[in-house]
Amino acid sequence: MAKYGLIGKDLSHSFSRTFFTNKFEKEKRKATYHNFELESLEQFSDLIKKTEGLKGLNVTIPYKEKIIPYLDKMDKEAQKIGAVNTIKFCKDGKLTGYNTDHYGFAKALADFFPIKEKTALILGSGGASKAVQYVLDTMDFEYEIVSRKSSMDSISYQALDKEMIEEHLLIVNCTPLGTSPNIKECPRIPYQYLGKDHLLFDLIYNPRETEFMKLGFIRGARVSNGLKMLEYQAKKAWAIWNL
Repeated sequence: MAKYGLIGKDLSHSFSRTFFTNKFEKEKRKATYHNFELESLEQFSDLIKKTEGLKGLNVTIPYKEKIIPYLDKMDKEAQKIGAVNTIKFCKDGKLTGYNTDHYGFAKALADFFPIKEKTALILGSGGASKAVQYVLDTMDFEYEIVSRKSSMDSISYQALDKEMIEEHLLIVNCTPLGTSPNIKECPRIPYQYLGKDHLLFDLIYNPRETEFMKLGFIRGARVSNGLKMLEYQAKKAWAIWNL
């Protein structure tokens, strides 16, 4: 029986197993999907040796960038992004990394066009953030990356004043802040300066309505969670596994 799965930490919040299990049952496929909790990527080699029938894996926090040295190949888009969320087990035994996050985000974001100005704040600088940056680059957005500490490539949360918020109409949360069970957490931005022209897009999908989204909605902003993005990227991963 073919096996697929997800590697990462704290996977109880993930909907991937539910999504694929339902898909396999509906399509009467002889396949299973598993959550593989890895405390360290040092466990990765043992996992793939001991798990018979493994055909593909999804990768989530905190391993989207760290998994790269364990792969034999990467497709061009994953190389450009610098992060992998999908691994295909090829017939020759080699592992190829792909990124379907950018596809899922682009498809989900398109449902909210037009946005008054192509200006954005990307909260977080990890693997998911890199996929979002890739999409916004292709869409000709001007954006700032916001991180806990400022750097050559990012600004700090302390730099977000009224002018910064009002000038950046798309705000994407690429951090895990607010993920179940820590549902009262949210990125520390000055929500009081949000308005009806803003779109707050949270990559989190559990809970379906995050604190980040709630604080934007009550100020008139449009909001979205990451569920559609998950569905789009999962379908793309399935297509890759079955090439």
